[in-house]
Amino acid sequence: VMGWMEWYDSLGKPTWTPAPGTIGLIWTILYPIIAATFGFVVVQAFRGKVPWRVVVPFVVNLAANLLFMPFFSGLRSIPLATADTWSCG
Repeated sequence: VMGWMEWYDSLGKPTWTPAPGTIGLIWTILYPIIAATFGFVVVQAFRGKVPWRVVVPFVVNLAANLLFMPFFSGLRSIPLATADTWSCG
């Protein structure tokens, strides 16, 4: 059975693909920002300052971001990870 990094290294990637360590650093910064933004919007909805329909895109974004790595690295499904990425857009 091929390990995760061996599988990832075997993929054809463009020359501008960041190193895995860089990708990890980016997600280490982005996940807290995504979570804080989600939390802020939910609190504003509970306070009645924004309608609940405003929360929906934040829920979709948070769920899609949390599912990407399990789809991509866990299932090793590039099509499923790509579809998940489109839901963030």
